Amino acid sequence: MSARDDILSAIRDRRMTSAPRPAPYTAPIPASDLTALFAERAQSANADVRMLDSAADIPAAIADILRARNLPAVVHLAPESLLGNLAWRSAPGLTVERSDPGPDDAALARADYAIAETGTLAYLAGYGAPASWHFRPGLEIAIIDAGAILPHLENVLARGALPHTVNLVTGPSRTGDIEQTLELGAHGPKALAILIVRD
Repeated sequence: MSARDDILSAIRDRRMTSAPRPAPYTAPIPASDLTALFAERAQSANADVRMLDSAADIPAAIADILRARNLPAVVHLAPESLLGNLAWRSAPGLTVERSDPGPDDAALARADYAIAETGTLAYLAGYGAPASWHFRPGLEIAIIDAGAILPHLENVLARGALPHTVNLVTGPSRTGDIEQTLELGAHGPKALAILIVRD
């Protein structure tokens, strides 16, 4: 027998035939205030997070975000998005366009869920919510209901049947591939604003 055969034989003799299944991992998360934890984690990933009392405050908050960034008062919606039903007249001067945004535009989308552990938004692709929407604009504005903030990714995955595409977004797009220098907007938006609606 060769040295190689001796080594492989020793490895085979020592391998386990069955190992106990490890307990599922869950990081300790205070369930008392998932909203505050999500906001803190999202802000640490360079997202602009704002708390709103109701959906009626969304148009004014969007106008304020655009004004603060010296952007035109124009926000893009996916053609079939239900966000067109918001009270847009409450923000005079703000224009809503049902067209694809460009790299210098702002676009609006509703996130289906948020993950408090990481400050991540989970977008489920579907009618009125195209999967590609989150890669086009220079500024993405996300709306999330406070009740849709869950502790872990596993809680999102356990919600039932998922669509063909789920986009997970944590802060603006970034890469460090070029000379180890952090570059924002490499594969998507350079900026992310999140509106958390309490109502």
